[in-house]
Amino acid sequence: MTQPKPDIRLYVPQPLVAGERLTLGQGQSHYLAQVMRRKAGDSIAVFNGHDGEWLASVEYVAKKSVTLEVSRLLRLQKRSPDLWLAFAPIKGKTELVAEKAVELGASALLPVFTRHAVVKSINQEKLEAHAIEAAEQCERMDVPRIEAFKDLPALLAHWPEDRILFYGDESGGGTTLRLLLSSLPHGPFGLLIGPEGGFSAEEHRMLKSTPFVKPFGMGPRILRADTAAVAALACLQCWLGDWEEKPACAPMESHA
Repeated sequence: MTQPKPDIRLYVPQPLVAGERLTLGQGQSHYLAQVMRRKAGDSIAVFNGHDGEWLASVEYVAKKSVTLEVSRLLRLQKRSPDLWLAFAPIKGKTELVAEKAVELGASALLPVFTRHAVVKSINQEKLEAHAIEAAEQCERMDVPRIEAFKDLPALLAHWPEDRILFYGDESGGGTTLRLLLSSLPHGPFGLLIGPEGGFSAEEHRMLKSTPFVKPFGMGPRILRADTAAVAALACLQCWLGDWEEKPACAPMESHA
């Protein structure tokens, strides 16, 4: 049976133990006090990716800061499945891909520069902020690691050889994801999705000549890069068993 919990949860970097007092930064303080109109005595949930999820109450509201008092553990810490997503940033949709990857439980996000990519750089701080916000909203207990932007050769050179890397072969040259998964052990896995224009011929050759890389087909229709990332992640998580679990908590009755 699910247990009621606050309808607001925040990621905080500080250690969480009963009796700890936390002073929020200006952004979170503004959100809590001015946007959500929370006052002293109101409850929220907090998590830091290590110590589980805790109940905390608003202790003091100042003009630019809010102080919380941590009271009791709501949920024990749980890690998301060990599944990485490497993806070429997409013009106007990079943050959207990151958000959906967080919701689908990806444990690491690796932006990668490819030859046909339109986007040549990313704002990592902004990407991390979107990942935190998505983790707060989707009830996951951790925030995925976001690595520095690198090109495809560097990604492959630093990739752990014991981690299979599936890559979406938009040319149709790969086998089906279902057949690939049925012939492999359960991870660790990574997923690589290319840019709007697809991979170059040279990149296809590079990927297919790398032993730990497994190309897979993405069906009969041409998918947008953001659709391909979300669809492939969902397929992998379903096969890994992530979708067999149920939500851990039900929200408390919202404030009037």
